[in-house]
Amino acid sequence: MAKVTKDTLIGELLQIDIDKVAPLLLGIGMHCLGCPSSQGESLEEACMVHGVDVNELVDKINEAIGEK
Repeated sequence: MAKVTKDTLIGELLQIDIDKVAPLLLGIGMHCLGCPSSQGESLEEACMVHGVDVNELVDKINEAIGEK
C-alpha cells in the first residue's frame, strides 16, 4: 500500500481503510466525508478549509494504517 500524502484525494483515502481513517477525519471536524465534492478534494485542500496542519494529519493517518 502506498503512503498517504497531502495530495491524496479524500475519496481515495477512505478507500484505503475507512474504519481507521474516517474517525480521524471526523475527529477534526471533517463531517462531509460522503459529500460528492469532498471525494475529489485533496487532503491538503480539506485541511486548509478546516484549519488543520496537513503534515501532522498525514503522519497520523499513515501511523493508523500502518505506513510509517
